[in-house]
Formats: sequence, C-alpha cells, structure tokens
Amino acid sequence: MMPSALERAMFGVVSTPILNLADKCGAFAYLIDKGPSPATQAATALQVDAETLERMLLALTAFGILDRTAEGRYGLRTEIRPYLDPADEHYIGGFVDHLVNETSDQITRLSAYLEHGKAEVDNNLPSPFETFYRNTHALAEFMTAMWSLSYAPSKELAVLADLNHVRTLVDVGGASGPFSVAALQHYPDLRATIFDLPQVGDFVHPTRATYDLADRLDFVPGDFFADELPSGEAIAFGYVLSDWTDATCAQLLTKAYHACEASGRVLIMERLFDDALNGPLATSVMNLTMHVETQGRHRTADEYLSMLQDAGFSDCAVHRSSGDKHLIIGHKR
Repeated sequence: MMPSALERAMFGVVSTPILNLADKCGAFAYLIDKGPSPATQAATALQVDAETLERMLLALTAFGILDRTAEGRYGLRTEIRPYLDPADEHYIGGFVDHLVNETSDQITRLSAYLEHGKAEVDNNLPSPFETFYRNTHALAEFMTAMWSLSYAPSKELAVLADLNHVRTLVDVGGASGPFSVAALQHYPDLRATIFDLPQVGDFVHPTRATYDLADRLDFVPGDFFADELPSGEAIAFGYVLSDWTDATCAQLLTKAYHACEASGRVLIMERLFDDALNGPLATSVMNLTMHVETQGRHRTADEYLSMLQDAGFSDCAVHRSSGDKHLIIGHKR
C-alpha cells in the first residue's frame, strides 16, 4: 500500500478545492446548524446536486474532515468544526478561498523558476501587493484571507506581548486590523494605529464600527518603503516581514527602531521554521507559496533574533504560542 503521507500529498490537488467548494455552497454551515445529516437532505436544502455533494462528502470523510455514520449521516469532527464554522473566530474559509483562487494560479510559475530563477521570471510582473490590491474585489478577498489567518491566533499573541503598560501600538501593514483588535480587546487602556497603504483604510473603518473601537483604533495611510513609520511605544509587524527579503526586513526594522519610543519594543509575529528546517508543515508549505506570491520567506527564530539585534534592539526573546504563529520581541533601551 502507498504510504499515507505520499497518498495525501498526491491527492491534495483535490482536497483543497472540495474543502473550499463545500464551504462556499454552505454544506459545512448546514451540518453545523442541523447536525449529522444525509447528503440527500443537505443537497435538497442547499439546492445542489445530491450525487455530487455525496461524492464530495465521502472524499472529505476519507481526508478526516467529516465523520459518516452507518446510516449515511455526515457531521463535522469536533476538533475541525471551529475552523469551518463561518460564525467562529477560528474560521479559515477566507484563507482557503485565497489558496484556491490566487495561490493555485501562481504556483504554476514554479516550473519556470526551476528553469530560469525567480528574479528573471518575475522581472516584468507586478509587485506582490500590486497583485493583491489590483482591484477592489481582489483587495477585499485578501483582507478576508488575512483576517481569517490572523485574528484568532492574535488573541494569544496579544497576551504574550504583555502590553499592560503600553499606551500606543503601531500595527505596520496591519490590514483590516486583526492584531490591533485582539490587542485592544485585551488591553483597555491601549490605543492602536494601523499603518498601511491608503486603499486599506476602507476596510479599517468597518472594523472600528464592528468592534466599537472608533475612539481607540486609528488609521494612517502610507507606504513603509517611502515613508517613516508613525511613532509608538510598541511597533508590530504581524505576518509582514515574511513577505520580504532579508535586506528589506533590515530596512524596516531600522525604521521601526527610529519610530519606537524610548524603552519601547518591536513585536514580530510569524510562523517559524524549527532549527533543523524540517517543519512545521504549514511553515514549510507557506514558505513555498510565498516564493511565488511575495518576495519573502519564512525563517527560524534565531534569524529574526539576529535581525533585531542588528537593527539595534536588545533583550530579544522568542515567545512560543500554542499555535503556528509565534512572537519575537526586541526592546529599545
């Protein structure tokens, strides 16, 4: 029999699209609302083809996403449910949608990279964020994907950041505000400013209203390549530095050092490779997808610590979360 790891890797080309389609057609939301149900019953309620839905649910059962009873009723596994429930803060549907609609198209460039190298292939292509922000629809989908990836883990990262005595947070490249919101919810005396490209502002305003943060969450438009960063006691980079080369990260951290107020700190939140570069899986896979979607890469904790020290920060430390994103802190003394 084929090894399980190889079998799952081979059929991943099928599993991600059907995971996305089952979410988009409402199958997961239906099973959450109604409980374990036959495919025919769900298909009738969702007004979709019963045979196609049945085959999709059978495949998702084999992949370990669903359970199927002897009577043919499908239900989401308990540990899976929060991630596929649109009403849950752990919901990953937006990111899965990004994988299917954006990453899958761009990953095809890997063959050209192997032959010619990334620099030559990408030479005449738009920059990463020109692609992500190419129109209102693409920008909205990217904001949704970033929130889907970031908000739930940001709650734990905000606690690890220990901002009890910090008054001002600058969230660099903060998108619609997943980390800012998590931090503001945990620290009632904190104020946050999201610094991002001007077109992102339209997505911050609804966040302020949804979470009742109009008087504590600000937005400053700007380009962190062309402009200086707003000053604050804590400067945060949430899943930003992995988009860029080592040289660009060094420039951004130098800017952060200058923007950081005396006795302040910088917060880096990222997936981290283990020291032997053997994983984790999500870090390794995202490291590859970022090769085609951005100019960056994932790094080890020691690499980020070295970057912080080179930028002038001291007392640098790694704070591991229970999830796949971790926190690296550097202090300005």
